[in-house]
Amino acid sequence: MTDARLRQGRASLAFSFFAQGVAFALLVTRIPAVQDRYGISDALLPLFLAAVPVLAGVGSVLTGHMVRRLPPGAVLRWSQPVVLLSLLGVAGGREVWHVAVALGVFGLAVGALDASMNMLGVSLQRAYGRSIMLGFHAAYSLGGIAGASLAWVGAHEDLALLTSYLPPVLVLVPAALAASRWYTTGADGADTGPQDTGPGAAAGPGVPFALLMPLCLVMTFAYIGDSTVSNWSAKYLEDVLGSSEELATLPYNAYMVTTLIGRTVGDLGVRRFGAVAVVRCGTLLAAAGFAVVAMAPGPWAGMAGFTLLGLGLCVIVPQTFAAAGRLAPGQSDAAVARLNVFNYVGFLVGSPLVGALGDAWSYRGAMLVPMVLVLATLVYARSFGSDDARYGGGHERPRVVDVGRGGNEV
Repeated sequence: MTDARLRQGRASLAFSFFAQGVAFALLVTRIPAVQDRYGISDALLPLFLAAVPVLAGVGSVLTGHMVRRLPPGAVLRWSQPVVLLSLLGVAGGREVWHVAVALGVFGLAVGALDASMNMLGVSLQRAYGRSIMLGFHAAYSLGGIAGASLAWVGAHEDLALLTSYLPPVLVLVPAALAASRWYTTGADGADTGPQDTGPGAAAGPGVPFALLMPLCLVMTFAYIGDSTVSNWSAKYLEDVLGSSEELATLPYNAYMVTTLIGRTVGDLGVRRFGAVAVVRCGTLLAAAGFAVVAMAPGPWAGMAGFTLLGLGLCVIVPQTFAAAGRLAPGQSDAAVARLNVFNYVGFLVGSPLVGALGDAWSYRGAMLVPMVLVLATLVYARSFGSDDARYGGGHERPRVVDVGRGGNEV
């Protein structure tokens, strides 16, 4: 019964990661269409885009407080439909303030969604007794590829935004609500409601920031690298390496595919070699990818560099969440919520940083800055260590709690 519940919980959470990947890709890949629909100027657009991660950070912090009284599965159950439905608000409004409100709701809900998903993932990994966190993020990457493909169809067929968004939302909202009844979690602290007095609870209601600081920096550096790829890969290939406009659309797709591949096999690597070795290997691959991009003589070499980046960066973020759960086993929810904020910090910093350096210096030189920042992960690699290299959290198999049916033990 317990093993079956774990498998059901793992599958339902993987679907949530997949649905979130679809939703996020549908939004970010159709930003030009959103801008055209509402007549948002180029000067105003960055303010709209920056507001989303800022509000997502607020949503993540609020989630850290909410899970002291509610299981994270309850937060995930309401936040995922809100994220999906807010896409319809983005697509169906008429005035600029309509899209501003819709994006605000999207940002707050996506912060709660990201935090609660990773809380459940960390807790489930402890219950499984081996690394499974990368598999959840692989589902997110697969959803991103699916969402980007749907967005491409909508753009290619010149569909209205609402027409493009409505079918996936109508499918994913009821599916997510149905899957939510199977959310399960290992009972390791706040994951079942209020914080307990487990091994990590001695620090009181908050997790010491100094304890998480190395992981917060790693998360920031990883997302600076990720946002560099998502925001600058096409421009870099076309403007710096002289590719065609059509070819310039391929690096991000290649990056997403290699991210999916790396995350699909990454858990096996963690079980075999340990989290520290996998993070170090991913860091070196990502740094090598940035170096190849910076020195690329032509577009195909640049594309190879962005592809290598996907294989390297993809393992760092899931393992950072897992490490946060291990550092504060009695308060893993609070640790994950706080760490998740630095996802958005990296996203906010990355694109403007590369753009400013590119304009003031050169875009080739600008690519070396995220390379150096990512390499700093090697300094903090020991923070990913564990007593058990298979998944990094001791040898006790926690009891399992069904949060889809009110938190009853099974």
